[in-house]
Amino acid sequence: MGPLSCPGTAGLSRVRADRALVLKKFTVFLTFLGLVAITGAMAWSGFDSVLRAVMRIGMGGFLAVVCAQLAVNGVLALAWKAAFPEIGYLRLLGARMIRDAAATCLPFSQVGGMVAGIRATCSGHGLDIGDRREVGLPEATCANLVDITTEVMGQVGFVLLGVVCLVAHTRSSPLVVPVICGVGFLVVGVAGFIWTQRRGGSLFRRFGGAITRNIAGQWSDSLQQGADNMQELLEAAWSRPWNIVRSALYHLLAWLGSAGLLWLTAWFLGARLTLPDAVAVEGVTCAIMSVGFLVPGSLGVQEGAYMALGHAFGIEPSVALGLSLLRRGREITIGIPVLLAWQLTEMRALRQRGARSQDVRANAVGVGESSKTRDGRVPPAPMVKDGQVG
Repeated sequence: MGPLSCPGTAGLSRVRADRALVLKKFTVFLTFLGLVAITGAMAWSGFDSVLRAVMRIGMGGFLAVVCAQLAVNGVLALAWKAAFPEIGYLRLLGARMIRDAAATCLPFSQVGGMVAGIRATCSGHGLDIGDRREVGLPEATCANLVDITTEVMGQVGFVLLGVVCLVAHTRSSPLVVPVICGVGFLVVGVAGFIWTQRRGGSLFRRFGGAITRNIAGQWSDSLQQGADNMQELLEAAWSRPWNIVRSALYHLLAWLGSAGLLWLTAWFLGARLTLPDAVAVEGVTCAIMSVGFLVPGSLGVQEGAYMALGHAFGIEPSVALGLSLLRRGREITIGIPVLLAWQLTEMRALRQRGARSQDVRANAVGVGESSKTRDGRVPPAPMVKDGQVG
């Protein structure tokens, strides 16, 4: 019996398949509930009033909001660059936009966004413009994990700042206590994630050994080596604390930029928010969306948060719902072209690799043919006798 045919493998595979099916059905159910919630909110506010609120921004205003979002994306790439200065800025900018686009535009794809970001960070996928440094899979995975961690660190500070602004405006709000509890869970989660990456020791090595125990030798060695490299890269990344702090501060700046986007959109819609008000609305909304992370795309969660917080700041429900829909609109406007452009670069890189492989095979065949005699036989090697070639 070979290493891939263990008696319990079939049963374990069936259990995993059943769990995956249950999770998929649950995700579809949550998506359906989110869509129902959005439709219900629009019906309650009035479809015509929501449509008028969205159309009020105009094409020029919408393009201004999209450009502002691109500027925030540039700050996000700076945050990543601060933690990994050895990787090129343009590569990180493209990988970050691809990761966000996949998580936003593709269905059921929070994990898919992470996978897309890792693949885009690797070398040879069309994003290494001006950056010919080789980035392998372990380093790309490490870079994405650390970037997500520092982003959550910045998010914690932003949410706390939002709670402070909310309390300063309303003096008391029923959302403050649950949001602070959510921040507490977020802090515990990110602290555990940081500990795992910094002090986990041989965590990835043990994990690699566990998943390669029943895999054939060559694949097992390759996966185990990748796990070892991953652990070393994580330890090296966290051994530069100043880089981590700078990255978290840049992420905090990007979160504040998202509040600026909300303020700008509200201004175009005729709602007069101050910047501290926008920080309060966006910060608390981010906390609520983090708690509802199981809902794909935060469908319904984002809309409910905007409407509840908008009421506290005197924003009409139709305008608050318009803010949420315009946020989704700008994400899709950026995300779809980014994904299409990425697929084009992937196809071009694949064709280039295929052409190089054909050239190598053709050269090998040419060398083999040139070594044959006229009758098609390979000539015998020359004999060496007494130090001279015979």
